[in-house]
Amino acid sequence: MAASSVASPLCTWLVAACMSVTCDGDCSTRPSMLSSSKRRPKCAARRRLPSKCSSFSADFQKGLNSAFSGSSIQGLMSSCLAFEPCDEYYSSKGLSSLGSNGLSSLFGSKTGTTSRRQRRFHGAGHSGEAMAVAVQPTEERTKQKKPTTRQRRVVVTGMSVVSPLGHDSDVFYNNLLEGVSGISEIEAFDCTQFPTRIGGEIKSFSTDGWVAPKFSRRMDKFMLYMLTAGKKALADGGITEDVMEQIDKAKCGVLIGSAMGGMKVFNDAIEALRVSYKKMNPFCVPFATTNMGSAMLAMDLGWMGPNYSISTACATSNFCILNSANHIIRGEADIMLCGGSDSVMIPIGLGGFVACRALSQRNSDPTKASRPWDINRDGFVMGEGAGVLLLEELEHAKKRGATIYAEFLGGSFTCDAYHMTEPHPDGAGVILCIEKALAQSGVSREDVNYINAHATSTPAGDLKEYNALIHCFGQNPELRVNSTKSMIGHLLGAAGAVEAVAAVQAIRTGWIHPNINLENPDEGVDTKLLVGPKKERLDVKVALSNSFGFGGHNSSVLFAPYK
Repeated sequence: MAASSVASPLCTWLVAACMSVTCDGDCSTRPSMLSSSKRRPKCAARRRLPSKCSSFSADFQKGLNSAFSGSSIQGLMSSCLAFEPCDEYYSSKGLSSLGSNGLSSLFGSKTGTTSRRQRRFHGAGHSGEAMAVAVQPTEERTKQKKPTTRQRRVVVTGMSVVSPLGHDSDVFYNNLLEGVSGISEIEAFDCTQFPTRIGGEIKSFSTDGWVAPKFSRRMDKFMLYMLTAGKKALADGGITEDVMEQIDKAKCGVLIGSAMGGMKVFNDAIEALRVSYKKMNPFCVPFATTNMGSAMLAMDLGWMGPNYSISTACATSNFCILNSANHIIRGEADIMLCGGSDSVMIPIGLGGFVACRALSQRNSDPTKASRPWDINRDGFVMGEGAGVLLLEELEHAKKRGATIYAEFLGGSFTCDAYHMTEPHPDGAGVILCIEKALAQSGVSREDVNYINAHATSTPAGDLKEYNALIHCFGQNPELRVNSTKSMIGHLLGAAGAVEAVAAVQAIRTGWIHPNINLENPDEGVDTKLLVGPKKERLDVKVALSNSFGFGGHNSSVLFAPYK
């Protein structure tokens, strides 16, 4: 009875555990503890075991004798369960051929003769030879686990923008469809000394009803845009006070990033410091950091779920959107406010990009300055604003009767690992990003028939992205490509979120906005893929939105109609 008990897989593990206690020495060079001292090599017999191994040896022998003398496994279990098998046990091949005489093999009484060298190396291996049998119960238990639950789906139930073309998502998109340009001369400060004096500047903006007056006076614009857009997205998604009382706030999060943070607050603090530190705004440090917008919005709402910000230059928003969706998919959140916000329409912001030689200088005709893929483009036009999406787990949205605008399918990030500001010459990072996004979302190339491109109106960037799109989707005759930046300029860290709103609106309305100012396409650009100067009808199957940023950050996200 005792023999049959020990031969079971559980008992084999117990024996192996007892025979392979971890000690300071090398387990693979110790003789088996069950072998007699006469069978040990002389060098091993003379070697003194570490103290804890020596004390264990006596306890082990006593416990093992007690276990077998009672013809029961209980004694063996009580002696062995307190010890952890050593690495030798886990890494060995195990007794793959334990049969009816497995016990005799385990304890060293093998038939036939072996050399002294073989006995030396195989003696210490007995403790590990139980591995093959020992893992069987674990494998069986793994197979018996309940089937994996279906992945949680993520949908868009609300959205909002603060932009040069309006602060309501419908007004914003209608202006896009009509080809209205939001580019104009900068009025926020005197910029006559700069070679660039135009931008996508927000001329009028009010926080009334959205942000408390005490904060409106102190906060940087990027935070005011973020808080306003975030609350408007909640309202658009039907998250009323009654709904707020019903939802689990521990599973509601905010992930809205910024590329530049509170540059004006920080710049004002520097100017104040020239007089005295006593003149500095006590909130200058917290209100300058990129995370504080998400934090303040969560404090206002009482949302205790995931809360942080991401800053990956002009790819910021897409990073925030994809990470927010992942929080929902993993069950860490049911609702996420996500997107981006930026406002650097100040001298240091304009001067910094002028120094990079990145901005258009078409000051005499501002509305014609942003012209992606046009051969006469001379740089991007800096803009400002915010975009926020309300992402929600599908069943959660259905349960509260939310209107579903679109489904978020997935996305991806990559890094060019090439240059701080220049794209990779062959577009390798962009291609990899798109391919990974398609694979992660389970979407075929043929299904993508609308792309809202990053296309900033820079000489190098536009063509590199275009060639990458041709590489990935060149065989798709239904593909249509446009650039929202042709009308609002480049909103930096907010660009991806505002363009995601445009992509979702295209799905909702069945209309895609035009590319304005595309008068003389660059060489190698096939205008058959690009939307013309007028809006077009399109039944969007899958929409892809790209955002790339300084540092070689690439990002792609995909949306589709909810079905």
